[in-house]
Formats: sequence, C-alpha cells, structure tokens
Amino acid sequence: MISRTAPTPDLVQAALAGRRFRLVDSLLAGGLLLSLFSSLLVLITLLADTLRTAAPVFADRGLVFVTAPLSADPAKAGVLQGIQGSLALTLFVMLIGFPLGVSAAIYLEEYATDGGFTRFITANVRNLAGVPSVVYGILGLALFVNLAGGLTNGRTIVSGGLTLTVLVLPIMIITTSEALRSVPATVREASYGVGATKWETIRHHVLPIALPTILTGTVLTVARAFGESAPLLLAGALVTNFFQPSADASVVQLITDERYTALPLVVFNWARQPQEEFVQLTAAAVVVLLVLLVSVNATTILLRDRFEMKSLR
Repeated sequence: MISRTAPTPDLVQAALAGRRFRLVDSLLAGGLLLSLFSSLLVLITLLADTLRTAAPVFADRGLVFVTAPLSADPAKAGVLQGIQGSLALTLFVMLIGFPLGVSAAIYLEEYATDGGFTRFITANVRNLAGVPSVVYGILGLALFVNLAGGLTNGRTIVSGGLTLTVLVLPIMIITTSEALRSVPATVREASYGVGATKWETIRHHVLPIALPTILTGTVLTVARAFGESAPLLLAGALVTNFFQPSADASVVQLITDERYTALPLVVFNWARQPQEEFVQLTAAAVVVLLVLLVSVNATTILLRDRFEMKSLR
C-alpha cells in the first residue's frame, strides 16, 4: 500500500507500474498508427507512380527538359519559364513577407498592450490563415491588378508576388508570434537588469533565440507560396504552352512584363492537354517542382540549424 507521505515521483512511478490495461487506449493508439501507415503508403504510391511516369522524359532528354522553354510541341517543351517564375515569386515573397511578418509579430508580442484591439487583430490574423487561397486571388485581382495597376503595371509578376505575400503573411505572423512567446521571460528580465533597452533586448537576445523557430515557419510559408496556383490564375499569370520573354530584357522589364508563369501553372496546363505525351511531361514537371521545393526547404532548414547552434553557444 502506498503511503500518503510518499514523494510525488514515487507516487507517479507506482501509478504507472500499476496501471491497468485499457482497451480504449489501445484501440485509439492502433487506429492512429494505422492512419499513419496508410498515409505513408498513399504518399509512397503517388511518388512511385509519378517517378515511373516521368522516367522516360528524363531518360530521353535529361536536363534539357529543365533548361528548355515552354512549347506547344511535346518533344521540345520544357519548364524553364516556370522555374524562373516560381523562383522569382518565392524571392518576392521572402523579401517582402518575411520582414513584414516578423515586424508585425514583434509589435503584437513585445510592444502592443494586451487590450481588446490587440486581441481583435490577433483573432483576425488567425482567421485569415484559414481563408482559401482563391479568395486571396480575388483580392489580388481587385487590389494589385486593378486598383494599383498604375504601380504594378497590371497583370505582372509584381502583382502575383504581392498576392502570394498577402496569402502567407498570416502564417508568418502566427509562427513568429509563437516563437517569440516561447522565449523565457527570464531572458528579457536579465537583459533589462543590465540596462538594455527594449529594442536591444529584442534584437540581441529574443530574436536570436526565436530565430530557429521563425525559420521553421518560413519553410511552411515558402512551401505554400511555391506550390500555389489559384491566386496566380486570378493575378494574371499565363496558362499557355509557349511564350518567350525578350532575351535582352532588363530585370525591371522582366518583372513588369505582363507575361509570366509559374511551375504549378505549367503542371496545371499540361494536365489539361489531350495529347498522351503531355501526361509524361506533367509527371516530369511535378518531379522538378518537388526537387525545387525540397531544395528550398533544405536550405532554410540548414540556416535554421546553424542559427540554433549559434544560439546554444
């Protein structure tokens, strides 16, 4: 019999040792494990089928498929413009969305008072994170293409980048807020104790500790922005088998040109084509999209791990 004066760890250990078998817990754990293996099986099957379908394209054409431009001829079609457009849009999102999201989260967590207005903003940010992407496409069409068309030049990569930025901004704010909230209050108190200001505390102590988690949120935002197609359809991206930007065009001309596309839109377009050859091209474009996604995410994860190691020193 367990004594009432036994230390808490002994009571917990005794309770765990004497725990009875519960059928409900075992069934729940088995059901969750079955769901996990079923999801992995579906994923592996889809990947295997995609790789099998795309293999003839890479076997016949190799990297030429990646460096070739879009074309209506399946034997010549490549994904060069799609890769360029996706990378440009992703860079646009990171350059604008990352500082805006981090800055907004810093204000909400470190500077704003815990009042009704702050709670209202926080609740709306969390609600916006669950809005379907096509709604952001409509917003981008109305705001960046039509209303601000004089600044964005209409249906350009600038409008598409701003639309994707607005799409991922709530996710960036939420993940950054959670990262800042996870930093122990003792870190801030110790910094204030040696005479540091609030901004010096945030810059030199809070942000370095929270940066690995912030970069994890950046991985999620980049992955979502890279794979989106619905907002770009409304924001002016081209869904066509061929278009050729000028070879001697400057960077400014390229980003203000009304002809741009992205890799998800190339996949979307080829999947609708009646020719049998485009089935293999679609699978090959999906493989390229996955490789780029993994590469971008791996780079972000390496940066996160590097900052995490520096923060632990």
